[in-house]
Amino acid sequence: MKFFLDTANIDQIKEANSWGIIDGVTTNPTHVSKEGRDFKDLIEEICSIVDGPISAEVVSTNCAGMLKEARDLAKLHDNIVIKIPTIPEGVKAIKVLSAEGIKTNATLIFSAMQAFLVAKVGATYSSPFVGRLDAVGHEGMELIQQTRQIYDNYGYDCEIIVAAVRHPMHVLEAALIGADVTTMNFEVMEQLFKHPLTDIGLEKFLADWKKVPQKKSRSKKGK
Repeated sequence: MKFFLDTANIDQIKEANSWGIIDGVTTNPTHVSKEGRDFKDLIEEICSIVDGPISAEVVSTNCAGMLKEARDLAKLHDNIVIKIPTIPEGVKAIKVLSAEGIKTNATLIFSAMQAFLVAKVGATYSSPFVGRLDAVGHEGMELIQQTRQIYDNYGYDCEIIVAAVRHPMHVLEAALIGADVTTMNFEVMEQLFKHPLTDIGLEKFLADWKKVPQKKSRSKKGK
């Protein structure tokens, strides 16, 4: 399962990239608005840091507008993936872009039927939002299970991006189900490393190491 970082913050992207575990980045208008920078300049910088799929979202709500934005964004870099909302106009746009060879990420998916529709029209990725479903009393990971089964039943190549994850258990459950990607914010990704027994064990090892006798370094004789 691939890990994508869900942010537009350059410092977070650089730090997570240094860990060697991220395979791509997903952005959205909310993330971009926090950075106070030109959208295209920001996306191009992200592409220069991470060598993997970089999702950039359109803001038009009609097919013609989405296509115009998508084609402009796709010219920025070979790794650009166009995020498109899963609405009728968006599904129409995904169908056209797929035929043109432009990679797409169908976003704001909250039902298995929505995930089914975008796979039928050739979306590269589908992004079911699990955390938001949990927040309104639905089982978010059930959507991932249903989507995985549908795609496997019919041999769809569309990759499942588990989105809106809230904690490391979402990441673990996604991996056990067989999702292709989980995208997460910096804080959740950082938590993947954490375990109290690791901290306790390291503290003990370092404390015990201080008890090990150390040879005094010998001064070198002058020539």
